Amino acid sequence: MNNYLYFSLLVSVSLCTRALAQNAPIFPKGELSTTKTHVGDVWLSEVSGSDSTFTFSIAQAVFAPGARLDWHSHPGGQILVFTDGVGYYQEKGKPRQTVRKGELIKCQPGVEHWHGTTPTSGVTYLATSPTQKGRTIWFKRVTDEEYGSRK
Repeated sequence: MNNYLYFSLLVSVSLCTRALAQNAPIFPKGELSTTKTHVGDVWLSEVSGSDSTFTFSIAQAVFAPGARLDWHSHPGGQILVFTDGVGYYQEKGKPRQTVRKGELIKCQPGVEHWHGTTPTSGVTYLATSPTQKGRTIWFKRVTDEEYGSRK
């Protein structure tokens, strides 16, 4: 009987540990961004920088509820892989899309767009861009009307 209890406890601890590990962040949250190119709290961490072989970078962005980037574009395009939460993505002249954990967005080169969270949910994504084509180009702030706020 003692072996059965010990085995049951061991299996329970193992299953709980796995469940907790599956919900744990993959990468550190990063540093709170102090740039003027967004509204709300955004944490950034570089996962992999570009080099002479791999000419793209990978960064993680963690957004608090209600946070959003300003309108911007990427000369080489950008791929966003959403790893947690619920957010928004919108290209200039198109309707805003809701994006969720497990979804992927391909931002075409030079297309003006913005992305961020819903008012009630944070969002986390991995972003990759070819850095040799140039840095992000920033435009105007996303208005409350564009964001969908009801003030």
